[in-house]
Amino acid sequence: MRIAAPTRRRWALVLGWTVAAAVLAATFLSYFSPDMAVTLANFVWSCFGG
Repeated sequence: MRIAAPTRRRWALVLGWTVAAAVLAATFLSYFSPDMAVTLANFVWSCFGG
C-alpha cells in the first residue's frame, strides 16, 4: 500500500514540529540545573569562541 504524498508531507511536518518542540523543551529544562547550563555554555564557547 502506498501512502499519498499529502499524507506523507503532513507526517513529515508533524514530525519536524515534534522534534523542534522536544529540543526546545530539553533546552528550557536544562536551565533548571545551573551546572548543566554553565557546562553547556562552556562547551559551546570552547567550540566556537576560541
